[in-house]
Amino acid sequence: MKLKEIWRVHKEKYLLMAPFFLLFTIFTFIPVVISIILSFTSYNLLEFPKFVGLKNYINLIAYDSVFLIAIKNTLLFAIVTGPVSYLLCFLLAWIINELPPKIRAVMTLVFYAPSISGGAYMIWKLIFSSDSYGYANAILLKMGIISEPILWFATADYIMPILIGVQLWLSIGVSFLAFIAGFQNVDKSLYEAGAVDGVRNRWQELWFITLPQMKSQLMFGAVMQITGSLSVSGISLDLVGFPSVDYAGHTILTHLHDYGNLRYEMGYACSIATILFFMMLFINIIVQKLLRKVAS
Repeated sequence: MKLKEIWRVHKEKYLLMAPFFLLFTIFTFIPVVISIILSFTSYNLLEFPKFVGLKNYINLIAYDSVFLIAIKNTLLFAIVTGPVSYLLCFLLAWIINELPPKIRAVMTLVFYAPSISGGAYMIWKLIFSSDSYGYANAILLKMGIISEPILWFATADYIMPILIGVQLWLSIGVSFLAFIAGFQNVDKSLYEAGAVDGVRNRWQELWFITLPQMKSQLMFGAVMQITGSLSVSGISLDLVGFPSVDYAGHTILTHLHDYGNLRYEMGYACSIATILFFMMLFINIIVQKLLRKVAS
């Protein structure tokens, strides 16, 4: 089919998609391309970028020991919080979907609220306050488990477990809503047909009917959870400060914040962003291939 013929048949669709593609190109595609280009330069916002080739990447991988710590922390964080939060969102959505409509709406709001609450970190600061007034210390002191308050955010061994717990609490967000929408859109007649074909329990319904009908929501949820688990920075900066003790809460995005927002070494910061971008892309491709096999 010629281009003119394609345009004549589908021009309304292209016109409807044009605003999205325009915004995507201006605010996503072009910045990503510019960032990749700047990653091969030395740029401080005051002088014109100077091409340095692979120097930024060599320095990152071979000489920047803090960046290697950031990669280790980020991967550990993603490996734990990514799959767990994904399954948690799915299971909660599955359970809540079985409730009556009014109760379902209330429970959806209750679980979704922490992800959009601006003051969520304050709760955890209060719980893990380093004095005896913090809830965690007060309970442990009252039970006689400890004899003096624990400096939670000043002790490297406690920082990552606390951050992982907070992230799991905050991760019931957009993916959770997408899964609930997916459950609501499954054709109920398929369950009746499945019962005729030999589906005998809820687990078989889930595996043979529900999951194949929720491919798009499963893919979307995977992308959101992977992106969220690899781009953690806010909870680390707000809870443990910068820099954290022994860089125990240091992530790739925190390292990017250091060089981009504090040191203004934009070329180096862009190389960090580029590595993070391709990490996300690579992991998303693998996860989506696995999900296609599960939901096929």
